[in-house]
Formats: sequence, C-alpha cells, structure tokens
Amino acid sequence: MKGQYMKLIIASNNEGKIKEFKKMLTPLGYEPVSMREAGINIDIAEDGTTFSENAHIKAKTIYDMTHTPVLADDSGLSIEFLGGAPGIYSARYAGENATNEDRINKVLGELKGVDKPLRNAKFVCALYFIRDDDYEICVTGECEGFIGEEPVGENGFGYDPIFMIDDDTSMACLTDEEKNRISHRAKALEKLAAELSKK
Repeated sequence: MKGQYMKLIIASNNEGKIKEFKKMLTPLGYEPVSMREAGINIDIAEDGTTFSENAHIKAKTIYDMTHTPVLADDSGLSIEFLGGAPGIYSARYAGENATNEDRINKVLGELKGVDKPLRNAKFVCALYFIRDDDYEICVTGECEGFIGEEPVGENGFGYDPIFMIDDDTSMACLTDEEKNRISHRAKALEKLAAELSKK
C-alpha cells in the first residue's frame, strides 16, 4: 500500500486515543481520522454489557452511516478489589461530566486502606474493525498492573497516573513510544495488524 493510504474512521473523538491510533495505524497504510474530522457529530448509545459489544455498536453505527472502513474501541480499567469496576463505565465512573481528576479521586477513595496485593488491575481494550460488508473482526488486548496510592507522572490520559506497572512507574511516566509498546491498545492493535496482514 506504498504511497496510498486507506481512510479509516476512528469511532471516537477522544484526542488521547486518536493520537495513539494515528501513531500505530499510519505505518500500516491507513489514514486514521476522528469522527469530528470525518464530519460526524452524533452520540452513540453504548448500551452493551461488555467492551466488545460496545465496540461493535460504535463501529456498526458509523459504518452504516459512511460505508467507509471503521475502527472502534471500547476500553477501560478493571480493578480486582472492585469486582471488575469501573469496567465499561470507566469514562463515566464519577458522573457524566467528570474530569480525569474526578475519576482518579473516586477510584483512590474506594481503595483507601486497601493493601497492595488487593489493588491488582488491568486495562482492557476491545477493537472492532469493519472494512466492508464482507469483513469485520474483533480483537482484545490487556495490560496488567496495580493501582497506586496517588497519581504519578505527567503523560498519558484517563487513569494512567494511578495505573502502576512497577513500584515506581505509572503508565503516565512513559513516553508515547514506551506506552505504545506495552499498552492494552497496543496489544489489541498488534493482534489486529496480524489479522489484517493475512488479508
């Protein structure tokens, strides 16, 4: 696909996610654009019960509107002590208009006094790709860690500052390049790239 890029709508307007996808997908021959860049301004009801279901709902909605290749992701934080919460509600865990800081503070409040062995957590990403009427695929990726006692690091977005990958390093301490090697989204994209290369 040298010199020729296939337009790919990312079913999101989350700038952090769009940035990650562009870095990962452009080398594969795609030209990722956000919903906003594609001129799409709708709210999609994410009423699935799993990350995969929500990713499918988003991808199918945009594909039916545009008949252009679409990639949707649904991702979030799953904390063992909280029974998998915030899970599919990660983005709105502290309310509809909450900030990243609000969400982080809510999680830290719920884990106050909880010992490290019980703070295990993972980021989960489900990617749903629709190329055309004859080809669609869903893959998932996970990144394991634990929830720290306080925010650490200045990079990333969402829950990255409290998601620790070792005792001193949160996801927000990593550069984009480092994060894109180990993140749940990177792992899901690796699986997707492997599947697409077969086609």
